[in-house]
Amino acid sequence: MTKKQHYMTEHERYKLEAYLQAGKKPGWIARKLGFCRQTIYNEIERGKYTHDCGWYDEERYSADKAQQKFEYAQTAKGRPLKIGKDRTYADFLERKMLGVQEDGKMDRRRRCSPTVALELARREGFTSSICVGTLYSYIDKRVFLNLSNRDLWVKGDRKRRKNKVRRSPHPLLPSIADRPEIINRRGELGHKEIDLIVGKDGTRAAVLTLTDRAGRSELAFKLPDKRAASVRAVFDRLERKLGRRQFREMFRSITTDNGPEFLEYELLTQSIFGGKRFEVYYCHSYSAWEKGTNENHNRLMRRFFPKGTDFTKVSQREVQAAADFLNHYPRKILGWKMPAEVA
Repeated sequence: MTKKQHYMTEHERYKLEAYLQAGKKPGWIARKLGFCRQTIYNEIERGKYTHDCGWYDEERYSADKAQQKFEYAQTAKGRPLKIGKDRTYADFLERKMLGVQEDGKMDRRRRCSPTVALELARREGFTSSICVGTLYSYIDKRVFLNLSNRDLWVKGDRKRRKNKVRRSPHPLLPSIADRPEIINRRGELGHKEIDLIVGKDGTRAAVLTLTDRAGRSELAFKLPDKRAASVRAVFDRLERKLGRRQFREMFRSITTDNGPEFLEYELLTQSIFGGKRFEVYYCHSYSAWEKGTNENHNRLMRRFFPKGTDFTKVSQREVQAAADFLNHYPRKILGWKMPAEVA
């Protein structure tokens, strides 16, 4: 690997110091940082100092000392990193993007995007601040010790959506084209997008996900199978638990795809108390983007339950823990509030 710049940056010097303290050899460090071996030896010489260990002296490398010498010799060689010397701030951002929890354990399923990491840092009260474009640039340039672009959930260009013929599931079922404008504008809470997350081939269990279009709150329930009756049973339980009034405030309408588990319209919309419990609107075929909020949430849920997961071995408590993560994940579209704060 070769470097675009000739000189070592300040953060690369901190990496060099950490690697030397860890006992790594100059040859290994050169390959890791992308410099030739002689550059590493020159840099070690630049930052070398004598450390008093009490009854003996030891030569060590100081990134700060090397940086001071470099800045003195190169005062007109461009701007320093905007992140400056605030290593606490940089460490906080890195931990959030790597999914390091408060107990020090790493849970890569809970990794934050760079945008969310910056918002969490702002909430913590850090005086340092950089824009999201700068942070992405630092990640690409390997400014952070343990973080690279490969650690991000979303990277690279997304695939272009292919144009396919859109068709309704059945002319007698309500189409998304007839959905009221207040729902389209996300003008009030209670309008859900729903879908199933299926498990390993050959297994029957699945997870029903319900995402609020306005508040982005998430509900998720494990199902024993993918039958329409199992989907209806979830709404029956919720309606019985919440009561008619609270249920109708929480579930004003449903937007879903053309899966067979949702096509029993009359039974799905029938309230256990009599009458209709909500409206259902069906997306066009091959148009998952018409319920994109739920699709995006399902992608986040896949952090916890990758494709091929056997949901027969997953408990409702685990499903709820994943939903709780989504409900406490700050969203830019909500003014950096969490869905749990909006619902």
